[in-house]
Amino acid sequence: MRLHQRVRDREAARAAIEAAASDGGLVVFTIVSPELREFVHQLCYEKRVEAVDIIGALLGKLSSFVEAEPLGMPSVALPLSEEYFRRIEAVEFAVKSDDGKEPRNLKKADLILVGVSRTSKTPLSTYLANRGIKVANVPLVLGVGVPQELEEAPQDRVVALTIGLDQLVEIRRARLRQLGMPSDSSYGLREHVLEELEYALGLFKQHPGWPVIDVTARAIEETAGIIVDTMKQRGRVLY
Repeated sequence: MRLHQRVRDREAARAAIEAAASDGGLVVFTIVSPELREFVHQLCYEKRVEAVDIIGALLGKLSSFVEAEPLGMPSVALPLSEEYFRRIEAVEFAVKSDDGKEPRNLKKADLILVGVSRTSKTPLSTYLANRGIKVANVPLVLGVGVPQELEEAPQDRVVALTIGLDQLVEIRRARLRQLGMPSDSSYGLREHVLEELEYALGLFKQHPGWPVIDVTARAIEETAGIIVDTMKQRGRVLY
C-alpha cells in the first residue's frame, strides 16, 4: 500500500494515479477540491484504474442535508481564527466534563445539562461545544444525590432534560442489546426506568430555576435550538 499525502494539484494526483496504474492498484482518495476530484475521476477512467471516492458522495449528501455549499478547501488551508480556537477549547472542555467527570468544571461551564441516562446529554454537549459553548453534563442516578459542585455552580446555567417513559425504555433496551447484556436488566425495566424519571422530576421541582426540556422524539439539533432559545429568554446568550 502506498500513501500519498497532501495531494493539492494535478501533478501530484497524476503521479499517484500513474503509480497505481503501473502496479495494477486501486486508488482510494479523499480530495476536497471539486475540480481536482473531477480530474482524478477522469484520469482514473483514462488509465483504467479502479477508484473509490470516499469524500465526494458524503460532501454531496451533507450539502443537500444542511442546504449549504461546501467551501471546497482542505481544513489546513483555512485561517485559524479566534472562533476556531474557542470551539476547540469548548470541545475539549465537553470531553473532560462528560458524564459527571471533573465536577470542579461545573463552575466554569457556560451550560450544565442534567438528566437520567440516555436523555441525550453527551450528544447535546458535543453539538453545542462545536458552537463554542463550554458544556458539562451530570447524570442523575436513582437514590444518589447530585454533586455539591452542581449546587454551588451558577444555577442560571443549569438545564434539566427529561424524556417520555416509553421512548426511554426502548432506547435503553436497544443499548442493552448492543452491549450483549440481558434485556431484563434493571437498566431497561419499565418499572425501574419510571422510578428514575420520577426521581429526576422530583429533583427538578426542588430546583425551580432549572428549565426542564423534554427531548422525546426530538433531534439533537432541535433540542439544542430550544436550549439556546430558552437560555436567551432568561438573559443568557450562549453564542
